[in-house]
Amino acid sequence: MKISARNVLAGTVKSITPGAVNSEVVVELPGGVEIVSIITKSSAENLDLAPGKQVYAVVKASNVMIAAE
Repeated sequence: MKISARNVLAGTVKSITPGAVNSEVVVELPGGVEIVSIITKSSAENLDLAPGKQVYAVVKASNVMIAAE
């Protein structure tokens, strides 16, 4: 797999919650940190996502905003 995004995090699918149009996918990274992504239901099906499957969370953003009190 080649991709231009610089933030590629390997993890394991922890859970999938399918909806009518979108699915919520929880990916557990090494160390127990979780990332949640909302993708189309058809994308989840095309990727054959299931709990325990090894996947990559790819973060592509031109800006990351930080806020503090």
